Amino acid sequence: MSEERLVDIEFKLAHQEQVVNELNEVVTQQQTKLMQLEELCTSLIQRVRSISEGDAIPEQDERPPHY
Repeated sequence: MSEERLVDIEFKLAHQEQVVNELNEVVTQQQTKLMQLEELCTSLIQRVRSISEGDAIPEQDERPPHY
């Protein structure tokens, strides 16, 4: 294998490693956001269920009778 070809392969490998690291960071960020959204959905589902079951709505969310 020629020296030039070996250098080219090493360059491509280094570039691929960089891309893999960048993609890994994106996936990690997406996983964190996904977990936050799942927690929010769970919270919202619980709130909707409690409201639909007739539980009292907290005073801060109640509208005055004239609305």
